[in-house]
Amino acid sequence: MPAMALVDAGYEIVLATPNGTKPHIDPVSDVAQHFGGDGVAHKRGRAFFDGHPAMNDVRTLRSVTNERLDGYAGVFVPGGQAPVVDLMQDADLGEILRHVHARRKPTAFLCHGPIAALAALPQAKEYRAALISGDLAKASELAKGWQYAGYKMTVFSASEEKPIEQQVLHGKLYFNMPDALRTAGGDVTTTPVDFSPHVVEDRELITGQNPRSDHPLAAKLVEALSRVAVSA
Repeated sequence: MPAMALVDAGYEIVLATPNGTKPHIDPVSDVAQHFGGDGVAHKRGRAFFDGHPAMNDVRTLRSVTNERLDGYAGVFVPGGQAPVVDLMQDADLGEILRHVHARRKPTAFLCHGPIAALAALPQAKEYRAALISGDLAKASELAKGWQYAGYKMTVFSASEEKPIEQQVLHGKLYFNMPDALRTAGGDVTTTPVDFSPHVVEDRELITGQNPRSDHPLAAKLVEALSRVAVSA
């Protein structure tokens, strides 16, 4: 869990969501299998999520934007399907992303999380609506000037999504996430081997393709934060 790695490295975490409520753990993910079959690691991760103060003092994204954003060292957005619905069109997250991008502060996204980078678009809601309606010409027009256009990145792939849609969601996502990022100008790559670790770092942006990319992504994020601290 990248959040644990950040705490272990000495960073203070501020957990913020659109409405200030604590995120729910998907029961399908709350198993040792997602910790490499390590039951001890699973219990440690669950205990951190349940009991660590940073995981329980949840704030709204709006309260964060009302503060002096220069006080934050970077941003991390985890995965799950929720970012496809809320974060990718959240205006407050967009303000945060534009701020850290302008200052080249480390910005990391994991699994489905990279789709939230689209919140940096001034018309993120309209962009999402254009994707859902299949109007790619309109989406491309709305995406002009995206801060992360041209950046190398990754995201949960369409082939990885398929078994989740069939066996867990019992439905389909509104659109293909790699294509959604490509339409906005992202240089997206995904590993040909589903669910194998894959992390892409380009300038301040760090993206991990799937849950098994969490450890290498966390390591790169801690390294990036350390470089910023040293240069400062």
